[in-house]
Amino acid sequence: MTRHPTDHPQFYLTAPAPCPYLEGKQERKVFTHLVGHGAPALNEVLTQGGFRRSQNIAYRPACERCQACISVRVRVDDFKWSKSFKRVWKSGSDIVGARLPPSPSAEQYDLFRDYLQARHENGGMTEMSVLDYAMMVEDTHVETIVLEYRQRGPNSFITGAGEGPLLGVALSDQLSDGLSMVYSFYDPDYTKTPLGTYMILDHIERARKMNLPYVYLGYWVNGSQKMAYKARFKPQEHLGPNGWLVVDAEAYQTEPHSEE
Repeated sequence: MTRHPTDHPQFYLTAPAPCPYLEGKQERKVFTHLVGHGAPALNEVLTQGGFRRSQNIAYRPACERCQACISVRVRVDDFKWSKSFKRVWKSGSDIVGARLPPSPSAEQYDLFRDYLQARHENGGMTEMSVLDYAMMVEDTHVETIVLEYRQRGPNSFITGAGEGPLLGVALSDQLSDGLSMVYSFYDPDYTKTPLGTYMILDHIERARKMNLPYVYLGYWVNGSQKMAYKARFKPQEHLGPNGWLVVDAEAYQTEPHSEE
């Protein structure tokens, strides 16, 4: 049986591969394993240092001659509710997000497949089987939650959960200083509320109620339209050589774009 040290993690470098965000670029990643009793503490340190988690792997870009990927986190207490965000939040007033343990379901997988086919048809995740999806959700050694979003029902104020078809799912890690959004997906045909934006706003509100200062959004990629929407959530901090610094997100915005 292979054993991975947790007190002194080993880091590895991937071979170059085509970048999924910037055409003509090659990407490399440095990664380590998140396993054992030390995984939660290690995940905390690495997330605060710009790493992301996928199953029991923590990784960050290590590309030659490219620094387009920048770690982003939203400052919860200072978050600016623009008119657009207020409209989104109001339109989702009949949506409830139920907090669950990291357990996969067939309903989640069906929604996951619909989302990928509609929004990321040529992405690398489209070939994921139901077993692959299950591993993505439950293969975690850190404090991970699943949020299932459904329409508010007559008993929601008692159960804390919505009713009816599944509208969206967010897989997130709870850290000592915030919530880290690992992966989220939603019903691509639902038009009443921009669900992608709504789920980020919901995480900001949850973090505020939990007295957590940050929501980690992963990487904003300079020049990638797929990631441009992250610049809308202000104020935010970007991780650079001198640590986390508050930035003027508008200065980084390329073309108007939303993942809604």
